Amino acid sequence: MTSNTVFAAQQVALPKRIQANYVVSKDGKAFANVREQFVITGKTYQLESVTKGIGVYALLGERKLISTGKVTSKGLQPRHFELHQGDNPKKALFADFDWSKNTLRMLVKGEPREAKLSSGTQDLASFAYQFMFLPRPIKNDLTVKLTTGKKLNEYSYKVKPALELLNVEGGQYKTLHLVPTDQNEGKELWLATEKNYLLVRFLMVDEDGAKLEQTLTELHVE
Repeated sequence: MTSNTVFAAQQVALPKRIQANYVVSKDGKAFANVREQFVITGKTYQLESVTKGIGVYALLGERKLISTGKVTSKGLQPRHFELHQGDNPKKALFADFDWSKNTLRMLVKGEPREAKLSSGTQDLASFAYQFMFLPRPIKNDLTVKLTTGKKLNEYSYKVKPALELLNVEGGQYKTLHLVPTDQNEGKELWLATEKNYLLVRFLMVDEDGAKLEQTLTELHVE
């Protein structure tokens, strides 16, 4: 993840442990809950995100994302990423970041894939926590590079100049609104400026035209 300002970790004290809960809705109807735990120990981090369906959606099984890696002067540097969907091993995805060789090695349905790795690349779980390490205040356009476990994607965002006040179940937050430059790709993001730019809300439209929204319901920071 880069911006056109110098990329550097903040001098302010950052959280060592974050627990965030979200509700996910589809066209305004809640269908899943997300529980995330992010922990920094020394110079390493561990992140787990578990999505559980509500009602009939619970039959799909849990969706679990796991990301581990280093905490560097430029923020998070993933080493390993996993995605699991229910008990189906065929849906599992794995990615290993070889920073010494700038190579991303992915395993998709048992088949290996490789891609060139560039500085600042995140995974599907870690990217939302990388905003904590950007120079503050965030004013410039951003490029987010991340792997889904299947491939590498790159998204460009415009930063809206005015802060937006969001009232959600988890409280009231002053947020920075990031809008993808390509409306057909990426998610709109709202980041809490007074909570280390943690994610409060995202909004996207899926392939079927349904509106998917994830909103913060509970936040604990240590």
